[in-house]
Amino acid sequence: MGRLNELRLISRVAQMYHIEHKRQAEIAQHLRLSQATVSRMLKRAEAEDIVRTTVIPPAGTYIDLESALRERFNLPEAIVVDCSEDRDGAIMARIGEAAAHLMEVSLAQGEIIGVSSWSQTIFKMVENIHPLKSAQVKYVVQTLGGMGDPSVQTHATQLTTRLARLTGAEPKLLPVQGVTTSREAKLLMMSDPFVRDTIDLFGSITLAIVGIGAVEPSELLARSGNIFSARELADLSDAGAVGDISLRFFDQQGNLVKTPLDERVIGISLEDLSKVERVVALAGGREKTSAIAGALRTGVIDMLVTDKFTAERLIREGQSIIRPE
Repeated sequence: MGRLNELRLISRVAQMYHIEHKRQAEIAQHLRLSQATVSRMLKRAEAEDIVRTTVIPPAGTYIDLESALRERFNLPEAIVVDCSEDRDGAIMARIGEAAAHLMEVSLAQGEIIGVSSWSQTIFKMVENIHPLKSAQVKYVVQTLGGMGDPSVQTHATQLTTRLARLTGAEPKLLPVQGVTTSREAKLLMMSDPFVRDTIDLFGSITLAIVGIGAVEPSELLARSGNIFSARELADLSDAGAVGDISLRFFDQQGNLVKTPLDERVIGISLEDLSKVERVVALAGGREKTSAIAGALRTGVIDMLVTDKFTAERLIREGQSIIRPE
């Protein structure tokens, strides 16, 4: 009977705390117990299975898919958003909305944000961010060259400058091409002091927001002119590449695919990106599934924001390939 009496008192303490919402000090005074005893009893209530925690996710949230992604790809965090259609436009819109909310609630004082400049999904995120009052970001740094076809070049510049304005930051633009004609042209462009000033900030980025691309470039990137030739893209595929982050390519297992083409890209490398404290990838869509899976296996990404259709495909695909230790 002694144990039963003990459990009865523990149950009463748990009832007062969890159901009647009384503070521990109030419970201690009411039952003539010390506050340390009340604290110990609340811990015992969980250990004895008197108190059980149940999380009931609201409709439109997918904690099981998020858990499966974290487990399957050894991913620190994942956000899976609801989407009514498995269509790129709808997917980008929903991912952008979720990423905007994430930025609004998680940006810290003095943050230095690195942002990939040729991502329609990231642009959707920026469109949905409300001006922030509390977080004062220091810099928004463009991490891939933003010059290209004049008809779409404003996209890259607007993305960086608008995000800077919304977060109270100073924009740091990269006013050069993302893909140069030669290694020599790249070295010449990088000698410009304004370009050097931005690149020198890559090592100070605390939050990087990146897109994930398939080897076949997106419509926006293709229109910008910051792409390799069809022959060069075919060579990348032959070398095992399945996708890229800021025009740095990787294979299905997440290994970097290094070719001479890499020396023509002006932007952050995956090696530098891996040193950033928090890397958030925004990506979804049927055509990008293999690329996203490969990107997750690079070990560079800390959080993926994707849609439910893509998440389901990623989990199925992840089952067929052993994750690297």
